[in-house]
Amino acid sequence: MRLRKKMAKKLSIIFMALWLTGCAPFTENNIIEELAPVTFLSLSKGNEGKIKISTILPPLSKEKKSVMTQEVSFIKEGLRNFNLNFYHEMKSGQMRMLIINEDLGKEGIMSIINVLLTDPDISLRIYLVIVKGNFEEYLENQLDKQENLDYSFYRMLKHYEEKNQGELSVVNLHEFKNLLYTPYSDPFLPVFKIENDAISYEGTALFQNDKLVEIITTFDDRIFQLLNNDHYLAVLPIPELEVVLGHVRSKTKVDINKSLSTMTYTVNIDSRIEEYRGEKQLFDPKDLEDLKKDIQSNLEKQTQELVKKMQELNVDPLQLGIHTLKPFSKPMDEKKWIELFEKMDIKIDYQFNIEPLTDSNAKS
Repeated sequence: MRLRKKMAKKLSIIFMALWLTGCAPFTENNIIEELAPVTFLSLSKGNEGKIKISTILPPLSKEKKSVMTQEVSFIKEGLRNFNLNFYHEMKSGQMRMLIINEDLGKEGIMSIINVLLTDPDISLRIYLVIVKGNFEEYLENQLDKQENLDYSFYRMLKHYEEKNQGELSVVNLHEFKNLLYTPYSDPFLPVFKIENDAISYEGTALFQNDKLVEIITTFDDRIFQLLNNDHYLAVLPIPELEVVLGHVRSKTKVDINKSLSTMTYTVNIDSRIEEYRGEKQLFDPKDLEDLKKDIQSNLEKQTQELVKKMQELNVDPLQLGIHTLKPFSKPMDEKKWIELFEKMDIKIDYQFNIEPLTDSNAKS
């Protein structure tokens, strides 16, 4: 009897140790030759409320690759079906990207995000991307033309994330989750457009909670990068003024009055003129000052329109609401903040420090 009790106690300790360390008492297949580590998944709308899930198999092999697609009710069901139709077992531990179709994004992606967050094998650093167009068809067309297509796409996103160049939005699962579940913020994701067998950066998708409500492009997206994404742009073309600014760095400051009716958004810019094709003589101090005022006026107008659009959409991707927080006071309800934000008078003020065109090769 005593021996049985000791054995039972030992078994319970082993079970508790396994449970506390998150290990299941079952061994998984970890033989390299039998695994197919998935590098990305593409999700789009299927028929009758289903999800179309696609990937390239085999992902990291010199064998001939093919695009595999399943139309399922659940993402996990799609991964299971891939396993049943492929001679290697798929693993998601090496997943680097999740590609979400624009139409699916408009319906809401909360359930998709939660699936990723609850899967211990999936890294919080995987990139989330919105695509306009048929990504599966694009893969089919390019698979034989471009080797390691998926890996090249991943390396581009990683490059812009590491270099902090502000040229495009790069968002991983961890960042999206924080923006989605943190008060006074709304998520955003990069958008890529498929056209004529090519894929190119389109702009930034703005979300209201988990639903895509607007895609900002061209100059609006450049301003968004300047205000929100590392506050740096390598180049900022302003076609209306026939000028290109380079090495643009910004510092922003937000002031909200006590009645919460007016906000002043100040943007301090350090930059230099890289190219100018207008009629002003930039070596003339007066003409340079006039151009500086024109640039300031142009950016204030464009930024005002962008922020106005955000107010109309009831989205706060710039996290302006956090500026209502005060020490030793109760935080404002997020719903109340959005109601105030929609009606708030927002004043945009740009302050410029611009270097003129110079001969960088001139010897001192």
